[in-house]
Amino acid sequence: MAQTNLGIEPQTLKAIYGEMARIRAVDTAIQAGLSAGKFTFTYWPMTGQECIPATISQLITSRDYMVTTYRGIHDQVAKGVDLVGMFAEALGREGGVNKGKGGSPHISDPSSGSMVTTAIVGAGTPIANGLAIAAKERGEDRVTIVNFGDGATSIGAVHEAMNLAGIWKLPVIFLCQNNQWGEYTPVPEYTASPDFAVRAQALGFAGHVLDGNDPVTFHAAMKDVIASVRRGDGPVFVEARTYRLGLHAGVGDNKSVTKEELAVHKARAPFDNTKALLISAGICDAEELVKIEAAAKAEVEAAIAKAMESNPTPESETIIDVFADSDCVPRRGHYPIRSAEGDLPGERKTMSMVEAIRDAQHIAMTKNPEVFILGEDVGDPPGGVFGTNKGLQDEFGPNRVRPTPIAEQAIIGAALGASIAGMRPIAEIMFTDFFGVCLDQIANHAAKQRYMSGSATHAPMTIRVQTGGGVGGFGAQHSQSTEAWLLHTPGIKVVYPSNPLDAKGLLLSAIDDPDPVVMLESMKLLFTQKAEVPLGDYRIPLGVASTKREGTDISLISYGWQVQQCLEAAEVLAKEGVSAEVIDLRSLVPIDYCRILDSVKKTGRALVVHAAVEFCGLGAEICSTINEELWGKLKSPAIRFGAEYAPMAYSSVIEASQVPSAKSIVARVLAAVKH
Repeated sequence: MAQTNLGIEPQTLKAIYGEMARIRAVDTAIQAGLSAGKFTFTYWPMTGQECIPATISQLITSRDYMVTTYRGIHDQVAKGVDLVGMFAEALGREGGVNKGKGGSPHISDPSSGSMVTTAIVGAGTPIANGLAIAAKERGEDRVTIVNFGDGATSIGAVHEAMNLAGIWKLPVIFLCQNNQWGEYTPVPEYTASPDFAVRAQALGFAGHVLDGNDPVTFHAAMKDVIASVRRGDGPVFVEARTYRLGLHAGVGDNKSVTKEELAVHKARAPFDNTKALLISAGICDAEELVKIEAAAKAEVEAAIAKAMESNPTPESETIIDVFADSDCVPRRGHYPIRSAEGDLPGERKTMSMVEAIRDAQHIAMTKNPEVFILGEDVGDPPGGVFGTNKGLQDEFGPNRVRPTPIAEQAIIGAALGASIAGMRPIAEIMFTDFFGVCLDQIANHAAKQRYMSGSATHAPMTIRVQTGGGVGGFGAQHSQSTEAWLLHTPGIKVVYPSNPLDAKGLLLSAIDDPDPVVMLESMKLLFTQKAEVPLGDYRIPLGVASTKREGTDISLISYGWQVQQCLEAAEVLAKEGVSAEVIDLRSLVPIDYCRILDSVKKTGRALVVHAAVEFCGLGAEICSTINEELWGKLKSPAIRFGAEYAPMAYSSVIEASQVPSAKSIVARVLAAVKH
């Protein structure tokens, strides 16, 4: 007769064991296949950690969100990711759940609730916050569980994410699967903390240390935790203690400990102990458990066989899923013609760039309730350091305009997670220099999410950022022009307006775009540039340049505040008898090579001007393309003109000399024309 006083329903314990058996079968089959040379892929074994996701699987549904890590294959199995698709993904096959483009370290399967898998330690926590924001704002009772190892607790992103979740009382569980090893380093060698849960308490919410090897006590505690988070009580940190019996990566036992110590931990491992408990409690007999294990083994073997029938993901998929539209991918010889915006009818008002940006956000937030703003000091009364959001929090409320801690990784990660869930966040970063603090979330996650998931998920998010330079007094850490960082990262679109009209239209296009877009806003132009701007909703299409001045002798190609310098230079050049055409790129990715080349075909010469450092800047790329495509038709080679190779100086005298100005552009052009 089965015991009924175990503290868990017998059928629940049996179901947990069934899930553990599936996880164990996956682990065993992978290690056997790798050892035999049946297939090859990188594997980070989770041997010994089966109990944690198997137990949680009985307390959540596919509606609940999960974020996990490269070691989280056990999390994927328990969450319900299709095994055939999972194995095909690990094998790099087109039948993979993500078309073989992400592999096992990057699985994304919204149908099961497995939203993001990251291979960057600790990076999933800020993204989980964004998923939790979406659930909370929509009034859903979804719980978001973000899995990470003990080693991730040393990562700054984890602390930033926990702090943000605590402030906003987000429905997220920070689940630290403490397997006692940060890769090859044991816990005591990298932290003096007695446990990790105390860190949550320091940030104002509950933290619990649980036995991740005991399904009975773990189930009881997690049942309460999940219920608490689901009803809106805020985040909870759970440290589930277990032990990694295998290597950090590869096949075989953990070789960093003695055989005697490993034997002790194997004796404490959950799989065999749960099996023994089921038998001793009279819930199952040995024969029934053998059948459960055999069924799991057969399921896994069949899934592997089916996955191996799938073809490798073909070369033709190379640029598919970089963006929603592959025509946006810059590549040699492919220069699509995009329609310009045409006439913009309607009533107009004189606006500064600050006012135009604010107006664009107001229109977007009125039109779509899932557009929201987050960033440092974005709320009222300041409305952002430069006032670009002024009045929006008063009108739309604190959930639509969210001031954040000074924590750029948390800001971008939250925006990313919310966008993956389908919202349209606008994240504001104060200066482009600060991209260095959160570049992982931008370059490794936002940029790559669509590609790694095979478009199963994507990130329709906008990042607004101010760019220094040309105003003096801000120095090297507030004045860089960092667009080259972004342009060299496939998956990010970049726009850089030179005037208020374009700023409003580009921002509205960016917010509606299906891919992540960064809009760079020049400090020099925010208040000095004014223009007649349509009051209604209009769009400046991404990837369409604009001719700001017609000319016949040379094409000046630029963007941002340097466009104004080129226009001033063109006026001076006209007096010198040189007719300069000025092309404003507006959009850097996608880039309008069609209009660039048409202009240079007419003039025969080109000078590309930008405030960023000249060395390895966008100017070099554009010049190379012009010279390749129009070789033999040019009067002289296309040339570039950027900032000197030095950090931006605090000295206004040095700064004025190191960045192109109207005067220095004129000199460069005259030298080129006479050449």
